[in-house]
Amino acid sequence: MIPARLAFTPDGTPYSQEYGDLYHSADGGLAQARQVFLQGNGLPERWRGRRLFTVLETGFGFGLSFLATWRAWREDAARCERLHFVSIEKHPFQTADLAVLYAKYPQLQSEATQLAASWPMLVPGLHRLEFEEGKLVLSLFLGDVAEGLPQLALSADAIFLDGFAPAKNPQMWAPPLLRHLGRLAAPQATLATWSVAAPVRSALQAAGFALDKRPGFGAKKEMLTGRLHVRLARDSTSTSNSSQAKVALVIGAGVAGAAVCERLASRGWQVTLLERHAAAATEASGNHAGVFHPIVTPDDSLFARCTRAAFLHLLARWPALSALQWDRCGVLQLARDDTEQATQQRALETLGYPARYAQFDQAQGGLWFPQAGWVRPRSLVAAWISHSGKNLKVQFNSEVAELVKSRETWLALDRHGETIAAAPVVILANAADALRLSPQKAVRLRRVRGQMTLVPTIEGLQHVLLRGGMALPGVDGVSVVGASYDIDDEDPQLRADSHAGNLARLELMLPGAARGLEPEKLDGRVAFRAVVRDRLPMIGALEDPRGGGLYGAYAYGSRGLLWAGLGGELLASLLEGEPLPVERKLAAAVNPGRFALRAARRMTADGLTSAPA
Repeated sequence: MIPARLAFTPDGTPYSQEYGDLYHSADGGLAQARQVFLQGNGLPERWRGRRLFTVLETGFGFGLSFLATWRAWREDAARCERLHFVSIEKHPFQTADLAVLYAKYPQLQSEATQLAASWPMLVPGLHRLEFEEGKLVLSLFLGDVAEGLPQLALSADAIFLDGFAPAKNPQMWAPPLLRHLGRLAAPQATLATWSVAAPVRSALQAAGFALDKRPGFGAKKEMLTGRLHVRLARDSTSTSNSSQAKVALVIGAGVAGAAVCERLASRGWQVTLLERHAAAATEASGNHAGVFHPIVTPDDSLFARCTRAAFLHLLARWPALSALQWDRCGVLQLARDDTEQATQQRALETLGYPARYAQFDQAQGGLWFPQAGWVRPRSLVAAWISHSGKNLKVQFNSEVAELVKSRETWLALDRHGETIAAAPVVILANAADALRLSPQKAVRLRRVRGQMTLVPTIEGLQHVLLRGGMALPGVDGVSVVGASYDIDDEDPQLRADSHAGNLARLELMLPGAARGLEPEKLDGRVAFRAVVRDRLPMIGALEDPRGGGLYGAYAYGSRGLLWAGLGGELLASLLEGEPLPVERKLAAAVNPGRFALRAARRMTADGLTSAPA
């Protein structure tokens, strides 16, 4: 990403040297935001009494319209329960420059200070920031509007059509791009912009908006407002507000299930968590400690982008979790050979990440992730359950033998056919057992045995090492080494050969660290992970012949600590009809129906059948 360069005109108005245009009217940025975008969209009146209201903005700049909207929302006693503000910015400012800009608007000091403190790393993709105890949500896409707008999944009630002038940045106002506004607009959506250029009017009318001219702000004679009157076809990843009862069952009290519970509870859902064991985090989530870090590839693959989104989400959310035991000590991913080292270097040269995200450690030969580290999974599960508060009921020793649909309600039955709990929505967060309760066609879910080895604290190791395995610094006097990756191996017992393999990997990372350690005498832990062939999780609605209301959050593999938080947020957003926290491509990449869709496409390509409707 290329950050914006801080510059001002002689009168002190923020100015873009790259586009040769002002960030806002010289007659006053805050007043312009209030007249053009807020009043132009009938705000705050239109959000009053609403459960959810969504604003879409096409040019974030340095966030002045967002801050003005935030202030108007805070001051409105009849405000909507939850306000989503979604915006796009190709050239975001650095945090230090934001402080300079915000000093010019002392009347917004409270909001501006919070925004600057939460400002994300400048890496591409959607960043979700929460304020006002989660009631105000900013989803900021960092990247070109031509890439971001088609990738948004939301239903906008108000649109702030902003950006540099069409003559200065014509790509941002191109008709094919503006047509996406019709796809993203909710029924009766409004829009407002300071531009009245004829090509802009024509493109917006083609997108389905009826337009009116109004007196403009400051030196601008006119401005434009509009209301959606022709509904364009919506795509499958778009969302709509749900009117169903906010009651759900979550099956599985590991990191996947606990994260879903916390995200639903934060939105007022009544959640029952069913766990077959006598305590939470008993299976893979019960490991002594685990690692969280993103993946980097030269082509910025879908897998890498998914890990980046999940990593940045947890960095934004975990600091608010009380009693969480974790350490951003850094993760060093050592290259296995010269070829892999060259690939790592090429990836960083190509993608140009900020050093806070990833850098190459020339001395040790590997990728260095300074914000990554380790966490104790049980503490993460406990923190999410605790944060769910009174909206969560946990039932242990409750193994679900069968799910039955009765009208609009799912019944979770035990092995005697007795109802354990019931709800209109069920989320399967029970790893490999999920397919037993809801078989998914075209899905092969495999169990992978993972044995970790516990050794005395490795002296001198201050950060996590990766190289075909992992080695953690001491956590409560113990370093975790491992883990084995034994596909379709159902042995739950500790094995000396697995310990020996883990020690061999340790020697490759830290020569001499395994000296004197005898595999037969070491302690450890065996856990089973569930994976599908593309190594991405299964998060979203499940197709089931018994009816709707069934969702999945499973197949997290060895990256459950990474996937869980974002998976919970994605599911909660789907169920609430909120803007999705990831791009459409990423949501499709983890959708549980992806394998059936690919199979259907292959059959169509082979001429065996016609494409599904």
